[in-house]
Amino acid sequence: MFSLLTTFLLMLCTPGCRHRASGQADDGKRYICRAVPLVGDSGCPVTLLPEIGAVGGGGQEEELRNTVMQLRETIVMQKESISKQLVTINELTTKLSLCGSSTDDRKYEKGALWGGQVKQNTMGDVPRDPNDTVDNLGKTMQGLKDRLENLEQQQLRANLSGAPFPSELRELLQRRLVELEKQLLRKVDNLEEEKSVLTNVTAEYQLKTENTLNELVDRISELEKGGEDYKSAEQFKLCLPQRTNYLFGRVTESLPEMYAFTLCMWIKSRATPGIGTPFSYGVPGQANEIVLIEWGNNPMELLINDKVAQLPLDVRDGRWHHICISWTTRDGQWEAFQDGEKQGGGDNLAAWHPIKPGGVIILGQEQDVVGGRFDAGQAFVGELSQVNVWDRLLKPAEIQSMANCTSYLPGNVISWLAANVEVFGRGAFKRPLEMCQERLPNN
Repeated sequence: MFSLLTTFLLMLCTPGCRHRASGQADDGKRYICRAVPLVGDSGCPVTLLPEIGAVGGGGQEEELRNTVMQLRETIVMQKESISKQLVTINELTTKLSLCGSSTDDRKYEKGALWGGQVKQNTMGDVPRDPNDTVDNLGKTMQGLKDRLENLEQQQLRANLSGAPFPSELRELLQRRLVELEKQLLRKVDNLEEEKSVLTNVTAEYQLKTENTLNELVDRISELEKGGEDYKSAEQFKLCLPQRTNYLFGRVTESLPEMYAFTLCMWIKSRATPGIGTPFSYGVPGQANEIVLIEWGNNPMELLINDKVAQLPLDVRDGRWHHICISWTTRDGQWEAFQDGEKQGGGDNLAAWHPIKPGGVIILGQEQDVVGGRFDAGQAFVGELSQVNVWDRLLKPAEIQSMANCTSYLPGNVISWLAANVEVFGRGAFKRPLEMCQERLPNN
């Protein structure tokens, strides 16, 4: 053992060093020499090794050997720990990248709810079902915390073995974990928000779907029993139950050029204030060519070429009434009838103005432009039937016979037929009409 240590020490010495007293007797101590410049101090600094006595020399050699082996094992363990930590960092970095890309890919589009499903990248940890997202994200966070605990245990084992755990690596892992936790929390918030929006939109579409189905059922029922209930083509009514700007009827035929006309209809409304606009005829350049309107607390009015006459008619009691309005371009004379009786008349209403042809007839709305731009405040609410137009002045006896159900006279210009009336808007329907006697005011 002594020769082995001597050889080891002699190998550490280099030329240029010498003992302080070359002829001095061996005192049992050994010296480590190091090279010094020749021009420098000739004194050779000496580092003493611990004394190696004759007794216990074998134990110190064994202790040195164990120390070297322990250091070697510590270095190997530290390398393995660093390799595992690098693998963990790479996994976390990959998941962060996937999380960022999935967040960009999952931007919500409202118009796509009724299209195909939107596929989302959820890093493999989060399911595509929003209802299970929060629980699975919690499991993911717990798994990441378990990994951190494993790293801390590896650090503890490394500290016990005498190898220091790299503090920079630990701080890097902690920062990455904090960033990942923030990303996951934001993802949870986004998913919760999307789930809430999806729930609201689903409820809205469910309501619309139910309304559409109800409308289809009603229309199918109407078509199935329409042939039996429509005793004749004119025995139907147009129902406009709500004051909106999208419920109305449209007559498929138009008016020719006229120098006189008579407009008659059955009308039923209890809307207040004002029943709205049961009839409007607009032509290019003049949306108010012929309009019958009652809005606010004003009396019913007749507009011809945007000129106004107030009519002495009152139909707000919620019962059926038969009304007729006649007009001639000669001096602009007009007359108004309710339930077969003349209520009043006047003149100078758009005198010498012919009614222009080629316009659009709308039932239930007032036209600001030809065929459109309706105002809900001027909409008609109620029921209309047997709206007929003649290009002449009807005799009072003809009007009375229709009002008391003695006879029915269809218009020679516009005739009330189911095929001639189109219905627009959810909630507007064509229904079978009551018998004429049931519509009389005294019934």
